[in-house]
Amino acid sequence: MPDTSRPDLLTDSETLSVLRAHLDLARRNHAALESAEIDDVLRLVPGRRAVLAGRWHNRAVVIRLAEPQEQERLAREWQELTRIWPIMQDGPYRVPEPLFYLPDAGLMVVERVDGPPLLEHLWHTLPARRVAHLRPAAEWLRHYTETTEYWSAGNVAGWLARAERGAAHQAFARLRIPEVEILRHLRAIAGALAGCDWRVAICHGDFHPNNLILSKNRLTGIDTGGSARLPVCKDIARFLVHMGRRGMIPSTQRQLGVDRKGLQIFAKVFELSETERRLWLPFFIGVEALIRVEHKGLKKDRLLHAEDMYTALARDLAALPV
Repeated sequence: MPDTSRPDLLTDSETLSVLRAHLDLARRNHAALESAEIDDVLRLVPGRRAVLAGRWHNRAVVIRLAEPQEQERLAREWQELTRIWPIMQDGPYRVPEPLFYLPDAGLMVVERVDGPPLLEHLWHTLPARRVAHLRPAAEWLRHYTETTEYWSAGNVAGWLARAERGAAHQAFARLRIPEVEILRHLRAIAGALAGCDWRVAICHGDFHPNNLILSKNRLTGIDTGGSARLPVCKDIARFLVHMGRRGMIPSTQRQLGVDRKGLQIFAKVFELSETERRLWLPFFIGVEALIRVEHKGLKKDRLLHAEDMYTALARDLAALPV
């Protein structure tokens, strides 16, 4: 069975049978699941996990099923949702309500939020209206991190090593050329950051616009299973680079390879210090670019967007007063 983000898997009787059998077993052992039903398959990673749209007590829900090797991640996601839910349960910036969790069955039920992922919405929005969505995204992340933010001694060595490992596995020659330059500049920035503190918080861990669901009166962050104590600038960089390498530049102007206005908005919402703006955020944009290596099956337009971003990033890193 394929690994896909939006398959028409309900036409695959074998797939549906396996998933229903998993849910039926949980139902037999736990009366609380008696009313749970599967409507659709949202994501399937065979042998690891499934994300299902369904209903539970006449409520639209997302049901997550995890195989044993994925259950630790599921437990982390549940723990994080129950931590952040009291902080982000109402208002314009939210997370899905955690509803039910069965550790022994590898099953979690959360609120299902209607609406498109933010990136999908941006592609279908008039270009002149796209920038307006950047501030709410930045404010969502600030709401998530603000109560746990603190400053501590920075440590660039581990992140630089990850960037080096990623660059070593780049399969495309046309991307290796700018990546060599990016890595050279990251080493220089790392030297300038020696002895500098960084801002850390419990971050989303995989903060990008496909993990923000846009509905009429709320922006909802999903998939918090990767949440951890991280440098805040890493989550900001994840969001901006995810858009930049796909050619989504709402302001039509790049800076450090990503959207110029997006950089400005995140800097303002997070009240970034001079060191964060000048060094930490450029450093993590470079790291984020290198650690997510393009695979051989990448579509041509994605490859071209990545090349545009990396070339612009290398150029702007070279101009930093390090």
